[in-house]
Amino acid sequence: MILAVCVDDKGGMLFNRRRQSQDRLLRQNLLEEAAGRAVWMNAYSYKQFVPAPENVRCAEDFFTQAGEGEFCFFEDEDPAPWLAKAEEVILYCWNRAYPADRRFFLPQKGWTPARREDFPGSSHERITKEVFLRAER
Repeated sequence: MILAVCVDDKGGMLFNRRRQSQDRLLRQNLLEEAAGRAVWMNAYSYKQFVPAPENVRCAEDFFTQAGEGEFCFFEDEDPAPWLAKAEEVILYCWNRAYPADRRFFLPQKGWTPARREDFPGSSHERITKEVFLRAER
């Protein structure tokens, strides 16, 4: 599976059980990255994608549903327990520091940076996408 996670400069994902931010162009970028492959998420995230393209799938146990090459979009769930199953991780970085009470940090060991790109968002001047591949075992 491919994990996609939005984080701030301090690894923050959530504050008071709410996403820190959302961005229409980030969602578009995620769907383009998926290129028609399944993008799994829970109902909390799914609300942002309505009307949802055919490849967007909603399940509360989305992280157990995703197969090889399929995407899991994590916003209010901790992605760390699923790193062992992941073949790739995409971090969407807000390039800001928000208040946060849930954080995610990709361990340096076991992951190789593959690409990094900046793109303009609808709510953020710049969003940075960092793609990491599982290092050889």
